[in-house]
This record gives sequence, C-alpha cells and structure tokens, in this order.
Amino acid sequence: MSFRISVSGAAADAVRTTVPTLVADLVASGITALDPALWGPDAEAEAAKRLGWTESVADSRPLIPEILALRDSLRAAGVTRIALAGMGGSSLAPEVITRTSGVPLTVLDSTDPGQVLSALGQNLASTALVVSSKSGSTAETDSQRRVFERAFREAGIDPVERIIIVTDPGSPLDADARSVGYRVFNADPTVGGRFSVLTAFGLVPSGLAGVDIAELLDEAEAISLSLAIDRPENPGLILGAAIAATTPRRDKLAIVEDGTHIVGFADWAEQLIAESTGKQGVGILPVVLDREAPELSLNLPDLQVVRLVADAGLHVFTDNDGRDEIRVSGTLGAQFLVWEYATAVAGRLLGINPFDQPDVEAAKNATRALLNTSPEPAPAAFISDGIEIRGTAHVIGAASDLASAVDALIEELGPDGYLSVQAYVNRLALPQLAEIRDLLAALAKRPVTFGWGPRFLHSTGQLHKGGPTTGVFLQILTTPAVDLDIPDRPFTFGELIQAQASGDASVLADHGRPVLTLTLTDPAKNITTLFDALR
Repeated sequence: MSFRISVSGAAADAVRTTVPTLVADLVASGITALDPALWGPDAEAEAAKRLGWTESVADSRPLIPEILALRDSLRAAGVTRIALAGMGGSSLAPEVITRTSGVPLTVLDSTDPGQVLSALGQNLASTALVVSSKSGSTAETDSQRRVFERAFREAGIDPVERIIIVTDPGSPLDADARSVGYRVFNADPTVGGRFSVLTAFGLVPSGLAGVDIAELLDEAEAISLSLAIDRPENPGLILGAAIAATTPRRDKLAIVEDGTHIVGFADWAEQLIAESTGKQGVGILPVVLDREAPELSLNLPDLQVVRLVADAGLHVFTDNDGRDEIRVSGTLGAQFLVWEYATAVAGRLLGINPFDQPDVEAAKNATRALLNTSPEPAPAAFISDGIEIRGTAHVIGAASDLASAVDALIEELGPDGYLSVQAYVNRLALPQLAEIRDLLAALAKRPVTFGWGPRFLHSTGQLHKGGPTTGVFLQILTTPAVDLDIPDRPFTFGELIQAQASGDASVLADHGRPVLTLTLTDPAKNITTLFDALR
C-alpha cells in the first residue's frame, strides 16, 4: 500500500462529518477533471490555469530519458556535483527528494553572501548548476545565476556547458537562456510553483543528482486512482478534512517527522499549506516540529498534530486511544500527491483560492523600492551586548535590553497567536541558530515557526501577511563579514538580503504585525549571548 492514514479525536470527527459531503459533491473527481468551479466564482479564473499538477505524473514521463541522458553526458564530462539555484517550491522539492534518497545536492536558496560564496567555492571544476525559476525574473535566482556564470568563465569553463535552466515556456528566462545556448527544460505553465514537485522543477535537479525519478513517479501513480475516486476512503479527502474541518477549527498544524524514512518532507509541506491557505484573514499555519518539541506537551487547543511515520495503519478512526492526532505513512511520491490533493480540498473547506498568492508580491515590491533608493539602514533603537535592536513601537517602547525586547514581543502574543522566527543568515555557518525555536516555544508556550530567510518569503510569507492576524515576528540578521557583488546589478548580495529583511519587516508592520529585529554584529559571539538571554 503506497499510503496509509490514521486519524483520531477531533480530526476523526472532522472526517466523519465532512468527507460524506465532499464525496457527494464529487470533489475528488472534480479536481482530477480540472474543474475550476470547485473553489467558487472568485477563484475560477486562477484555478482554471493552475490544475495541471493533477496530470504531472503522466506529463513528466517523457522528461525521464532526457534527464538521464543529460546526467550521463555531464558525468562523462567530469561533473560529479549538482548545485541548484531556486527559491520556494523550486528548491524545497528537490531538497526533500534528494535527502530522502541519500543523494547529494547543493541547494542555494539564499542571498547571504557567505552562503553564496560557499556554493561557488565547492569543486567548481566538477560542478553543474540547475537554475529553476517559473517566471525567470526572481531576483534571488537571477543573481545566483549571474555569479555562477562569472565564476565559470573565470575558471576557464564555458557556462553553456555547465548551466541547465528550468522555467516556464515563454518566460523571460526561457527566451534569454535559449538565445545564449543553455539547455532548457520547460515545465508545465499550468502548475504553480508549490505544486510543481512532480514536474521538471522537482525532477531535473533530482534526476541529475542521481535520484531514481522514474520510481518517484511510479510511487505517485500508484496512489493516483485512489485520489480520483469519490469515496469515503479517498486519502486526499480524509487528510484535507482532518486538517481543515475540525470544530472548533484548529488553524495550526504541527508536522512531526519520525526521521527514519522521509527526510525534510515537513519543510516542503509547510510551504505548500501555508502559501495555499493563508489569505483573506484565514489559513492553516504549519509548524515543523521535532519529536521533543515543547508544543507537543502543552495541549494547545488550536494545534492539530500530524505525524509522518513508517506505518500509520489504514484509515483507522478511534477516539479512545489517547492520541487525538493524524498519522500518515507512505512512499515519498505518494505523499507528494496526497498532500497536494488534501491542500486543494482544504482550500475549498476554508472558502479560499488555494492557487494564488496575493500578498507575496508586497514584500518583493518593498525590497525593490529599497534597492532602488539605497537608503541608509534605520538606526538601532539601542544596542545590547553587541546586538542591534530594532522593531515596531509597541515592542521597542517596552524594552531596555535584549531580554526585555524578547519579552515584549512575546507579550504581544494573544491566546491564539504564534511566533515566527525569520533567520536572514548563512545557515551553513550558523545551523545552531535553529535551536532558538524550542527555547522560544518553551518561553512563549505557543506555537513557534522557524524559517531561513529569504526563502520563506516565497512560501510561508504569504500566510504571515494574508492569514490570521495573530502572528508576532522575530527577525535575526547578521552583519556580513564579507560581501559579494552581482554582475551587472547596482547592488551586492549583502545589500539584497538586508533589503529583503527590511522590506518584509515594513510590510508586516503595515499589516499591524509586531516585529522585533536583532542584528548580530559578531555572530559567533552574539549567538551565545542570545541563547543565554533566552535561557
């Protein structure tokens, strides 16, 4: 069996009361038949051009021999390392595929200059770069491509022989890449970025890195018929109802991996659910947790727990086993397709369009404005132990040092709130910063999310601005020890990441969200200070 699901407690009640209506309304077969009317008249125009993901398994089959032939050709030319420049779903999908398969892939989804330099400095002579962007105009991916082109040329390597492009047909990147002579793989333009895991965006970098992508499609195909049939056992209907139809609604979804058979799936599911459902003041907030996370022992009434496990049992609905949670298991390909169907179902249950992202562009526009005007950074409200502290008035006005600033932010949390940590740092150099999540959860006694900036701007950033107005936000930045210019651009990577953080902070503040920004001027030393303050 390629997919199993067990639900209990409130999730089981939601399934019992909601799935029969979904079956009667022919929702599963309607999704499969590309019916754009399922999400209401306001969503119909967008949904009509965003349902191609239901056909990705069949549509992607012809790509396999092309990808494998290119992989063999690159290996024959001495290429042993595949790097990927992409943001959001374009990077998160190949990341979980390759990590689960145990295949190395260098993922560059940051504008931190140190992280970019690290990607450039690893065995460039044996590297090929996949550049993935639907629109072809993503600032981060464009900048990453430019520095790799320059680095290849400086190393005496023709970029045309080492750069592969994945983009939508007719995009600016598509036209430019073909004119230069790059190898281009076109993806289905009727598939949105977060639903694109089984298209060229997920398959090209994964296949070139060495993953058995035919098997991945086989796994998805094995579950596809079960997802298309209108019956109570449909796993997409069950999961969609379990995460979106509890009464009262649990609008925060704790995703816990057992870490044994699928690696990093929760991060992919986070961006799929958050960007699809977080709009019009509603949404489901995914919270990626490990098995010892503080939230799991707090019995929070608005937090629904879902565990990714090796064996979930098959459609078992029990109320007296003490778990009150959702358990899912299955192959990676099956998981991808089931969660995509479930997210589409959740959108219908929430009454929103799961295929648009109306608030993502706001942060991009704010970033562009800052880059165009190159203003001086706003002065810090104060400096505490070498950490520059900025923030919205209600947070900073109640603070005098680092600890009181964090306390003031937590005080802004309501009984249904959450805290979002946004780390605009080099995650390769500062991986330990992720440990701050558990410390803050223990302090706040509310759900805490953690995202590496700027990649979350292309996913969970939609929910932060468009979802429920219950979030408070902690930005963590660093003063880069080194910077890196971007060929033919008037700004550097250091300036770009600073503008992205500042731009998002301003948009969050404009939406009435409390924001606290901590800039680590000496990261190695300041992290110790920060952790000590939280303890």
